[in-house]
Amino acid sequence: MHIRQILKQRKPSFSFEFFPARTEASAEELYQTIRDLQPLKPSFVSITYGAGGGTRELTHQLVARVKETTEIPPVPHLTCVGQSKAEVDQILTRYAALGVCNILALRGDPPRNQSDYDWSGGDFQHAGDLVRFIREFNESGRHPSGGFGIGVAGFPEGHPATPNRLLEMDYLKAKCDEGADYICSQLFFDNHDFFDFRDRCSLMGIQIPIIAGIMPVTSLSSMRRMAELAAGARYPAKLLKALSRASEEQAAVEKVGIHYAAQQCSELLAADVDGLHFYTLNKSKATTEIYQSLGLSIGAGAA
Repeated sequence: MHIRQILKQRKPSFSFEFFPARTEASAEELYQTIRDLQPLKPSFVSITYGAGGGTRELTHQLVARVKETTEIPPVPHLTCVGQSKAEVDQILTRYAALGVCNILALRGDPPRNQSDYDWSGGDFQHAGDLVRFIREFNESGRHPSGGFGIGVAGFPEGHPATPNRLLEMDYLKAKCDEGADYICSQLFFDNHDFFDFRDRCSLMGIQIPIIAGIMPVTSLSSMRRMAELAAGARYPAKLLKALSRASEEQAAVEKVGIHYAAQQCSELLAADVDGLHFYTLNKSKATTEIYQSLGLSIGAGAA
């Protein structure tokens, strides 16, 4: 089903993100997570794509398994890094044949050992280039269901590569104009950042749905890793104070993080958010407990 239909069926949408497992044991753990979350009937699940396309085949395998063994629409990520037009055409052709109807188009991160990565040498330098290519694939009539729905990323805290926030919104508007159907935001911990981002999108004339990305803090080590990511992460003092009271006790830290994320979600739902997208880290407990805290019944994410 095309993402426009999925998001039109029920507002707000509820969706999850998974990343491909690299070992057989972790793959089985991931499939158990998917089984645990399937009763929540998410609107869709997204599948990440490793830096530089490093998980290309693993991503395809996971997308295929979700497509073939569940009723959840999979939305694979696709990035610009290290991809030729011929390679992307081949990937789109495989997904079309599989019956996949949606793609999340991202610029992506270069491989970790290539900090000086030369973007000018590839066929796709920006996410907008990838969106345009997917749209042209759709227009060629080669997708049996009429074409892919296309998502793009948004950055409530600001894009790490574009400190000029005015220019950042110009870039976002440009890739939306290339044919994006929705925006999925990066994680954030202060809802004011998301509300401000949503208002600035409206001022720019961006009228497609904007889904809020939520990642509960479940350990101090994962919080520190998130802070070291290129996109960064701003932790409000309110959250840091609550975590400091947990005194690094794992169970207490997890409880604080889930409670804080649930409060975020409650406020976003009250403000008529288009959807909530949970960055699960391939675990089910936090997402399930947030659902319960919000009073969402089984199947709340379904039409």
